Amino acid sequence: MRILVISDIHANLAAFESVLADAKGDWDYVWCLGDVVGYGPDPNECCELLRTLPHLCLAGNHDWAALGRLDIRTFNADARRAVQWTRDTLTPENTAYLAALPTTFVLGNYTLAHGSPREPVWEYILDPLIAALNFPHFETPYCFVGHTHTPILFQLADDRGDTDAIQPVYREGRSLNGHRLIINPGSVGQPRDSNSDAAYGILSMQDAVFEHRRVPYPIGATQEKMRRLDMPERLITRLEHGW
Repeated sequence: MRILVISDIHANLAAFESVLADAKGDWDYVWCLGDVVGYGPDPNECCELLRTLPHLCLAGNHDWAALGRLDIRTFNADARRAVQWTRDTLTPENTAYLAALPTTFVLGNYTLAHGSPREPVWEYILDPLIAALNFPHFETPYCFVGHTHTPILFQLADDRGDTDAIQPVYREGRSLNGHRLIINPGSVGQPRDSNSDAAYGILSMQDAVFEHRRVPYPIGATQEKMRRLDMPERLITRLEHGW
């Protein structure tokens, strides 16, 4: 089975559609690691498109924020505006869909979480130290996470807990055998690694091979929608810069 691994769509329909077009049906099932909504202009459209696909999806912090499950006073002002707009915009059906999402999932050799296995909704795995602290919190060989919006792999190097950060090589399969790994496919709808292209991955479960991928999308179309909705300019501008 081949899995389309996505995360952090963030209500960016143009980016989501571009990922699906780029993947060209080269997958059997979708794993979505959370944050379907938040920041972007298309929360209902992204929920509805995802719901048409064979998939499982986790809850992310912005999904929870849209449900009122997080105190958004911890969010910056632009994020708070986007959360409130998303709450007001989501249909009852899509609100119910988000409310039913689990925070973690284990499938064979793979643990799935939005933030981290230690704190599934909120913790950011940004560096090898935080990754090292998380390896004891899952039992499978591999863990997929999102949340940071940055594609990367963290590899447990030895029994002492030393951990290496490995930058992805796009469109080149990487064998997962031999080391425990925490893998982040990056963000579909709001990349933050100075690359504005949508990020995702393809996992071949039979071969235990994972491939990071990037694809450009019509950023201007998303920005135009956001401006029509009077969304914060910083959220609009950041899309073209990938931060």
